[in-house]
Amino acid sequence: MRRMLIRLCFIALYMMVFALPAAAADSDFGQRVNGLAEVKAVRVSTDSDRTRIVVDADKAVSVKKMVLSNPDRVVVDIPKAWLSPKVKKDNSIGSRFVGKVRLAQFDKQTVRIVVETKVGKNNYKVFTLKGGTVPGRVVMDFGNLSPDSSQAKIDLPETTKPKPQPAEQPAKPAPEVKPAPQPKEEEKAPEEPAEDKDDELAGITGLKGRKITIDPGHGGSDSGAIGPTGVMEKSVTLRVAQELKRLLVAEGATVYMTRDRDTEVSPKGSKATDIEELQARCDIPNKNGSDIFVSIHMDSFSNGAAKGTTGYYYSLGSKRSRELADKIRSGVIDQIGTQSRGTQSCNFYVVKHTDMPATLVEVAFISNKSEEQLMNSEEGIKKAAQGIADGIADFFG
Repeated sequence: MRRMLIRLCFIALYMMVFALPAAAADSDFGQRVNGLAEVKAVRVSTDSDRTRIVVDADKAVSVKKMVLSNPDRVVVDIPKAWLSPKVKKDNSIGSRFVGKVRLAQFDKQTVRIVVETKVGKNNYKVFTLKGGTVPGRVVMDFGNLSPDSSQAKIDLPETTKPKPQPAEQPAKPAPEVKPAPQPKEEEKAPEEPAEDKDDELAGITGLKGRKITIDPGHGGSDSGAIGPTGVMEKSVTLRVAQELKRLLVAEGATVYMTRDRDTEVSPKGSKATDIEELQARCDIPNKNGSDIFVSIHMDSFSNGAAKGTTGYYYSLGSKRSRELADKIRSGVIDQIGTQSRGTQSCNFYVVKHTDMPATLVEVAFISNKSEEQLMNSEEGIKKAAQGIADGIADFFG
């Protein structure tokens, strides 16, 4: 009897020492060794125009897409990937555009994402992004993504409308002062229908060889808006622009900066008039033949509670300008988690007098204490720049 007990103890000890590590090797550890991408998180954001689903991975990934019916679903497969047990598998969204999102390990090397939606074919887009703080991302947009959206079938129930934002627009130093009232979101410039891409998409595409001008707002004698703890707009915009340049150059773009230090852009310096300073900023992209122009600003308002991100485009300009403004606004929101204040038309000098698609993005409110703190941090700067880079990549993709 004693010998039997000793033998059983020996067998149990053997299983503890050898069997459990072997089982572990067959799970997470084995999959990491095999070089599979780990799907680590899923994030969802919704505004009045769209629902965005972002799936994070620890390396660049590709996707394959298909559409199923009864019920209506968009299915996205990520090959050469495994699903972390920490990821929430079932996500109830309940927005106008998306009902539920489910993630599962479809087979040993494929992660499957199933999105329950009833939007039409012109009302969703799936693409991938790489680089930045998250090495690989799958982005899925569902909503009003093209001019044909209003004609598409969207049967999911309406959700509670977001609380209205302050009617008065924040003031900016002349001549960058925002006109009041601003045109409403529905005043959209005509756009071309967006193509529905059913082929496999991989990585950031279209940036190699592109000419991009980045305009850090204000500078030199013009501090721009100043936050409650003294953070200056001109400093934040320059830091974001410098990080954005680094990201774009790494993807093969040629990047021009209207300023790369704390100074005015006009050769006249502090003696330049407002118009001369703004025209000097426009001359740079116009002369170098840039493909796009992006002016970076921080918003401000007398009420410190005002917050969020806004994209602006010239109302009578290129129809592609609105698309650029919208995609950059969405990219910033996805990265820094700010509230969406929409994409609006404007009459700002720098987007009116440039010869290419142009946008002015108000990243966040420097007059809001929490957003000032965010944008004065290294993390906030990097995420804001990554969001703008994502929007640019989406625009050229």
